[in-house]
Amino acid sequence: MLATMEEEREPTIVPIEDSLDLHAFAPRDVRSVVSEYLDQAAARGFREVRLIHGKGTGTQRAIVRSLLAVHPAVAEFFDGPPERGGWGATVVRLRA
Repeated sequence: MLATMEEEREPTIVPIEDSLDLHAFAPRDVRSVVSEYLDQAAARGFREVRLIHGKGTGTQRAIVRSLLAVHPAVAEFFDGPPERGGWGATVVRLRA
């Protein structure tokens, strides 16, 4: 029996820091990666993180923002300031 592409993929270990660059992830994986990252960041006591999704066509930004709107750890989110990526990044404030 052949393994499907989904079965062959290994989990990616992402260090939990104050920012996450999503350029390395396929759009189909962004939702799950961001959700797990937010859970782990909140558990480690982070109160603010930055998600770098890029400017491109806006696909990754839309995926990220739709998740942030419903994620229980998120208090608020907004575009990064110009020196932190502008609208190519989203700053997320996490609940205490």
